[in-house]
Amino acid sequence: MSLYFTKEHEWIRVEGDTAIVGITDFAQAQLGDVVFVEVPEAGRQVTKGAEAAVVESVKAASDVYAPVSGEVVEGNQALVDAPDLVNTDAEGEGWFFRLRLSNASELDGLMDADAYRAFCDSQ
Repeated sequence: MSLYFTKEHEWIRVEGDTAIVGITDFAQAQLGDVVFVEVPEAGRQVTKGAEAAVVESVKAASDVYAPVSGEVVEGNQALVDAPDLVNTDAEGEGWFFRLRLSNASELDGLMDADAYRAFCDSQ
């Protein structure tokens, strides 16, 4: 299992040809209290860098971007009912969607945990 991060503050945990995607703890802290989440439906094709989900907080609405291209196999319906899961467990139960990778080489441009931490510290 490999964990990667984007400059837009998404994380992606890859296992084989599937992955789980969410927003980072840093991102949820910046957003504040999350009050609404829209997750993609299974079967939807997403493209690296394109909008895949929506998260709204008391401060702002924000798009969640696909870190890689692929087919959504599951949206986290628990977030629809309990969007505050993003605040309490952003990098665990607060995941947004699972996808089947269509091009694993797209992972090459993403950051590992140390690089992401350094990126956040520079913000």
